[in-house]
Amino acid sequence: MITDYQIMIRLSTSVILSGLIGLERQIHRRTAGLRTHILVSLGSCLIMLTSLYVFDIYKNVAALDPSRIAAGVITGIGFLGAGAIIREREEVKGLTTAASLWVVAGIGLATGCGFFSAAIFTTILALFILFFLRYLETMILDKRECK
Repeated sequence: MITDYQIMIRLSTSVILSGLIGLERQIHRRTAGLRTHILVSLGSCLIMLTSLYVFDIYKNVAALDPSRIAAGVITGIGFLGAGAIIREREEVKGLTTAASLWVVAGIGLATGCGFFSAAIFTTILALFILFFLRYLETMILDKRECK
């Protein structure tokens, strides 16, 4: 059984990690920013914790799969992400924000089940992608436009 302290650590870790990604989105003035990313990850973490709790309670009573409830998170985030995507004439906006919401949902699920190393490394990779690849894309596109 997971202790109350472990639950608080997992929820707090989820908030901190997703907050870093949400802060990047907020800095770049995206529609889904700091609070949205934190809430998605926090909710995902809580759902994973709930799955583990239910599994622990009923493990001797019925055959349960703790990943089934968590799998519903991915479907739900798909709908949330779709709402973040906007099509304006010939341009599509919000794909990166939708993808970052999907990633923080995964981070929430990972922290919820105690898979901290994957959650932390995923956060580092996501921040690298969001911060540094933006500059690389800009440099490449600017060079193409100059030719």
